[in-house]
Amino acid sequence: MITSVLVANRGEIARRIFRTCRDLGISTVAVHSDADADAPHVKEADAAVRLPGDAPADTYLRGDLIVKAALDAGADAVHPGYGFLSENPEFAAAVADAGLTWIGPPPAAIEAMASKTRAKELMGIAPLTEVTEDDLPVLVKAAAGGGGRGMRVVRRLADLDGELAAARAEARSAFGDGEVFVEPYIENGRHVEVQILADAHGTVWPLGTRDCSLQRRHQKVIEEAPAPGLAPGLTAKLYEMAVQAARATDYRGAGTVEFLVVDGTAHFLEMNTRLQVEHPVTEEIFGIDLVALQLSVAEGEALPDAPPEPRGHAVEARLYAEDPAAGWAPQTGTLHGLSVPGVRLDSGYADGDTIGIHYDPMLAKAVAWAPTRAAAVRKLAGALERARIHGPVTNRELLVRSLRHPEFTAARMDTGFYDRHLSGLTAVTPDPYAPLAAALADAHGRSRFGGWRNVYSQPQVKRYRTEPDGEEHEVRYRHTRHGLAAEGVVVVHAGPDRVVLEADGVRRTYEVTAHGDRVYVGSTTLTALPRFPDPTARQEPGSLLAPMPGTVIRVADGLAEGAAVEAGQPILWLEAMKMEHKITAPATGTLTALHAEPGRQVEVGALLAVVSD
Repeated sequence: MITSVLVANRGEIARRIFRTCRDLGISTVAVHSDADADAPHVKEADAAVRLPGDAPADTYLRGDLIVKAALDAGADAVHPGYGFLSENPEFAAAVADAGLTWIGPPPAAIEAMASKTRAKELMGIAPLTEVTEDDLPVLVKAAAGGGGRGMRVVRRLADLDGELAAARAEARSAFGDGEVFVEPYIENGRHVEVQILADAHGTVWPLGTRDCSLQRRHQKVIEEAPAPGLAPGLTAKLYEMAVQAARATDYRGAGTVEFLVVDGTAHFLEMNTRLQVEHPVTEEIFGIDLVALQLSVAEGEALPDAPPEPRGHAVEARLYAEDPAAGWAPQTGTLHGLSVPGVRLDSGYADGDTIGIHYDPMLAKAVAWAPTRAAAVRKLAGALERARIHGPVTNRELLVRSLRHPEFTAARMDTGFYDRHLSGLTAVTPDPYAPLAAALADAHGRSRFGGWRNVYSQPQVKRYRTEPDGEEHEVRYRHTRHGLAAEGVVVVHAGPDRVVLEADGVRRTYEVTAHGDRVYVGSTTLTALPRFPDPTARQEPGSLLAPMPGTVIRVADGLAEGAAVEAGQPILWLEAMKMEHKITAPATGTLTALHAEPGRQVEVGALLAVVSD
């Protein structure tokens, strides 16, 4: 019987596994990089072991260090979570060879399915070896891992070699394995998957379907169970193929078989031999704990002949620290507060934590269950709209609008959803009264010259910038004998954290929280600006600034100062939060300065290069 589990992972999934272990009376061991020394998953574990360094390659991808940590801490089992080494057969074998229980499928099953190339061969599908113009578009894809890393869509044959190199580099950094392959790219299909659970006694459960079609950069954003609108015959076929994949590999534990559904036909994509990020929606509709069942299977227990009957509908949204309107650029900084009322929230962060550059920018997963799909979608959208998220820019507004979009509510979405609708979903619709509410909260208790005056005085002026769009706003208000006043509205109440305004007969209440010059008014984020801008804050035209903190991983081959460049030509690549970001020339001209070199770490706004006309 398992008594102590080391989780070979971090963040949200480590906390999720620890929660089940505590419920079962199993002690827990965390591992952590230096960047994660004070992370919530470390604080919640019964014991923790340091993995020296920050980069995944030095820490969470070091299987030898993790096995040693388990032995040193007295753990008798290892749970890999998802990502990192979760689909690495050598790591699974090393855990077993050390006399520890591996909470996952046998290494041979991982070997068969964790490499997407071998999985396709097992399912009778051959990858493309010679790509021609007739094959375009194609998808370059990492053989190991998941999460959209190491994936590139190629629409021009001339781009293939460069995208292969980029995918290899990203896959090697994320998974420790640079193998990639090429397959036909099927556009605008539905991404549908089947959760399976198998024991060592021949029982395989197909635990319903999930739809994960809303994706950015091939990484899922919103998931739901069951997948809506599938014909009964197609669902049965998906179950059949998923069970076939499990039996073909003598599978044990939790896994997911993924498909692309186009015109009612299912195309096999891959099998993920681990727990999925979106597993909570399956738990919610079946009323089960998949981690507890993983532990039971690892202990050799038999599953019942059939799973429980599903009920209702569940939807999950991934809340990221990122700016969707700026190419999904990840964001860093302090998370001052995070709460999403009325729904399940699985998060790797606590209030006051720093969101750094080393790992995925997902802050949390918000999950809603209801008897019907429409009710679950409405519940989740409302909860996210009311959420308190004080910190870096997030995708919260995008999530709310996605859940309320007619294509999604009618279950007509596909993987091209954000390609079609991103500009509309990220269009700025600021609350016109949010800056005034911020100014009145700031002015509470501070009247000019210590009190109201009988003589007319000039209004007070405050300037704010809304985030992330950068729009500047100037607001004016006055101190009067009756309190604070502003033109065009009635100030019903003004306090340091709550302002009530009435305009055109409608009264609205604003909750206001300030952290330094950052002010949060409901769902609006503002930055307080100085009254007079700094005249020295200027940049040379053509300057390329780092859009995020990260590490320069490479500079375009043969590029040096004095070189002629074309508009849109790649200059260098940054890696931040486990994703690669290409920095391109803003215009055709000459590269007059190049301050980047591979391995250099840069802060947001750092000058990388200058392209002069």
